[in-house]
Amino acid sequence: MTHEEYAAHCEELFAVGGFTKVRSVAESGLRELGPDPVLYRWLGLAHAAEDEDDHDAEAEKAYEAGLAQWPEDLGLLVSYRELCLRADAWTYPGRSARASLLKERIAVPAPAGSPEAAHVEHALGRAGRGYWQDLRENTATALAERAVIASHSADVADALERGGQDPAHPEDLRAAEVAAALELLAGPWRAPLRLLVRYRVAAYVATFVLVLVTNKALVLSGTVSFSVWGWFWYVPLLLADARLKQARLLARQRVITAMEARHAATAAATAAAGR
Repeated sequence: MTHEEYAAHCEELFAVGGFTKVRSVAESGLRELGPDPVLYRWLGLAHAAEDEDDHDAEAEKAYEAGLAQWPEDLGLLVSYRELCLRADAWTYPGRSARASLLKERIAVPAPAGSPEAAHVEHALGRAGRGYWQDLRENTATALAERAVIASHSADVADALERGGQDPAHPEDLRAAEVAAALELLAGPWRAPLRLLVRYRVAAYVATFVLVLVTNKALVLSGTVSFSVWGWFWYVPLLLADARLKQARLLARQRVITAMEARHAATAAATAAAGR
């Protein structure tokens, strides 16, 4: 395979959250074909995406290794600066301080007013934010995650209503998520969870009413002066959502496996044709 083919595989795997596999593919490409700025960038991005201190250090090593040979590569410079902008200045003062130096280096291949500079500004738009910006972003992320779960639940409910799912491509992540959810919700003992998924909105409304009624009844009866026991009605709903989240993780792994199988088959066919 060429550097471009390795990079394309990294991009596909990164899009579905296969960060471990991205690192493996990038390292294989670097080991087999030698240094390449794009593969160093994918290696760094796949480490940085884990959002852990050890991985951040490995991402920094990947960016520095690439910049040692391509000091003006814009992709490496921008990715490295984003990592530095997001670093905690108290815990990693050196990494945080390097953001200013990288800004100066970026100005060489992307001078002010150029299309490249506009691209860099867009790429770094969410990095280096303040506390309130981070808080708003985290809130938006949480709301987006809830929307994803709600959408996934609707897809699963539709499949349950139809009694199954239509055949789909093994790399179709959305279809894989539904298929995994149907598997995890199968069986007589999980019938209540299937019911909650099928009627998710109604279940949440009914549960909220049950919470209020239970807490009010316990207080009025004199059993307690303040009650939180009613909130236990949410446990079944949380279990159902946990199943859906587990299904999404399982589906992601299956799609990654399918991608790897396709990549391996393509590589084998290419090798066979070259003989």
